[in-house]
Amino acid sequence: MLDNKPHILLIDGMAVLFRSFFATSAMGHFFPNADGVPTNGVQGFGRHALTAASIFNPTHIAVCWDMSAHTFRNDLFDGYKANRPEPAPELLPQFDMTRDLSELIGWKNYGIKGMEADDLIGSLVCEWEGKADITIVTGDKDLLQLLRPGVKIAFMKKGYNVYDIYDEQRFIEEYEIPPHRFVEIKAFTGDASDGYPGVKGIGPKTALKLIKEYETVEKVVESLHELAPGMRKKIEADLEMLHLSKKLAQIHCELDFEDPIEALNLPDFSSSELREELEQHGYSMILRQLNSLFPEQTKTTV
Repeated sequence: MLDNKPHILLIDGMAVLFRSFFATSAMGHFFPNADGVPTNGVQGFGRHALTAASIFNPTHIAVCWDMSAHTFRNDLFDGYKANRPEPAPELLPQFDMTRDLSELIGWKNYGIKGMEADDLIGSLVCEWEGKADITIVTGDKDLLQLLRPGVKIAFMKKGYNVYDIYDEQRFIEEYEIPPHRFVEIKAFTGDASDGYPGVKGIGPKTALKLIKEYETVEKVVESLHELAPGMRKKIEADLEMLHLSKKLAQIHCELDFEDPIEALNLPDFSSSELREELEQHGYSMILRQLNSLFPEQTKTTV
């Protein structure tokens, strides 16, 4: 990455929080605070995000959040994410606590009602494209469509420090299509975790073959007469859902933030004030991680 460009780390806040919560709740570990409120998700988020800051060494950071369960995609399709269970009761209080922690640490936070974190990340990528290098920390494959020069996606893997990193070149080598066409594949395959089906009977391999040949959903539909009868029948049966699935899969990049780069400045990880605040909130595990990654600068007196 070029030294003279800012390097922005964009963190998918919900993805990191959910991953952190389930990593420990599966073993029955909730780490309640003095008031008996679980903190396993909050503290896991803090540790994960601080570790990412130390690994990727950005000059600037922003964290993006889903602000409500209902988004414009639910208005397009009632079934969108309708298959997901309600959040565990131990997780519920930790949504606000985690956003508060992110602010307490001093990171810039973005959240807009009706939009998903993906759309905020996409809009920030488009806003800073060419002006900054960007690394996105997430677990969400949908974000692959945002890859372009100067953008990397770090998919969370094991623990706090193992990532599977994609750039535009790796994506093209693996899929043999440009990243922005990934949404065309999702239109055909749908997304079981988001609750939309795409076209029944068309999986990732067939979808990729179609997009390599025809490039877009629209061009496939225009060329139905060229396809095998079985394939044509499947697509015709789910034509409406095919177009709807593309709309649902498409990340929106039109949000305008217009924040100066200074709004995303790194906080002072070595400050004693931050450590006192973390201690007051009972975030002992985050404090230990902070001290390990970013040792406090002690003032020497003569």
